[in-house]
Amino acid sequence: MIDFELTDEQKMLREMVRDFTNSEIKPIARKIDEEERVPRELINKMGELGFLGAVFPTEYGGGGFGELGYCLLQEEIGRGCLSTATFIGAHQSIGSNAIYIGGSEYLKKKYLIPLAEGKYIGAFALTETLAGSDSFNLRTKAHRDGDDWILNGEKLWITNGSIADVVSVFARTEKGITGFVVETKWPGFTAGPPEKKMGIRGSVTAAISFENMRVPKENMIGDDGRGFLVAMKTLDAGRLGLGAACLGASKELLELSTKYAKERKQFDVTISQFEAIQFMLAEMATTIYAMESLVYRTAAAYDAGKPTSRQSAIVKLFCSEGLMKVADRAVQVHGGMGYSRELPIERMYRDARINPIFEGTNEIQKIVIARDVIKKNGVLN
Repeated sequence: MIDFELTDEQKMLREMVRDFTNSEIKPIARKIDEEERVPRELINKMGELGFLGAVFPTEYGGGGFGELGYCLLQEEIGRGCLSTATFIGAHQSIGSNAIYIGGSEYLKKKYLIPLAEGKYIGAFALTETLAGSDSFNLRTKAHRDGDDWILNGEKLWITNGSIADVVSVFARTEKGITGFVVETKWPGFTAGPPEKKMGIRGSVTAAISFENMRVPKENMIGDDGRGFLVAMKTLDAGRLGLGAACLGASKELLELSTKYAKERKQFDVTISQFEAIQFMLAEMATTIYAMESLVYRTAAAYDAGKPTSRQSAIVKLFCSEGLMKVADRAVQVHGGMGYSRELPIERMYRDARINPIFEGTNEIQKIVIARDVIKKNGVLN
C-alpha cells in the first residue's frame, strides 16, 4: 500500500523480515505470550540477521537502513507478535538509539556494535514513580566522585529491564538531567521481578535500581545537564517504530478478519456478504491506509533530517488508537471465536491496549501536538 517506491535494499529487508516472521515468530507467538518471554534463541537469530541494529549505520554494526527501514522491520514483526516488536523497540529504537543520538564516538564504538549484533540487550530507563508523564521530575541522582559518577535511584516499568546488559539511564545532576550508559553487571545494579501484565506478556517489564553504582565519566551521554533533550529526541524516533508495529498488527488483523468473514456462514451465506461486516472491514482498511501514510511519510522526513517531534507525536497518537479500533472490530467480526484463546485475535486485542500508554501517553502526545500548532499559528507544513 506504500505509495512511493522503496529501494531494492528496503524491499529485500521487508521480504526477509516477513519470511522470518512467518516461519519463526508466528508459530511461537502464543508460546511467547503464555511463557511471558521472548526466547533467547529467537533474539540470537534476529541478531545474526541484523534485525537488532537495522536502523544504525554500518560502521556501528548496523544495517544502514535508517528510520524508514526500521519501520518496515517493525511493521513485519508487529504482524506476528507485538511482544517481540516491543522487545526490539526498547532494545534498538530507544535503548541503543539514545547512545547513537547523544553518545560520544567512544560510546558508539564500544556499545552499539555488540548491541546491533544482539550480543548485548539494551534498555532505556527514564520513568520513575513521580516521573511518568512528568518525565522531567526525576529523583534518580548522580554526583561526581573523582573521575567517576555515583548513581543512585530507582526506575519503574523498564522494558527489558531484568534482561538487559546495557541501559541508557537518565538522572539528575547539579546541572540538570544527564544521560549515562551503564552495564548491568556493574556493582550496584538490581532488577526486580517481571511485572504481570494484561498484554505484551512476552515483553519483560521490571523495576531497576542503582545503589552507589560507579559509572566512568566516559559513559556520560553527551554533556552534563543536556540529557533531557537526548531523551526526548530518542522518544521521537521510538514513537515512529511503535506506530509501525501498530500498523503491522492492524494489517494482520484485517487479513485474518477478511478470511474469517469469507469462510464463516450464517443464514446459508458467508458473513462477508452482510453489510454490517463489510462496513467493519471498510473502517479497518481506511484506518490502516491512514496509519501507513503517516508512518512512512514521517519516517522519510526523519531520515531527511527534518524536524519531526510533532509528526512523531501524531503517528503515535493516531496509530495506537487506530490499532485499538482495528482490534475491536476484528473481535466483533470473529464473534465468540474472537474472544477465544484458540485464535490469535484475543492475544492481539490485549496487546493493543498498552500502545496509548507507553512511549508517552496519548494525552502527552496531544499536548506536544497542540503546543506546536499554537506556536506555528496552525500552519502544519
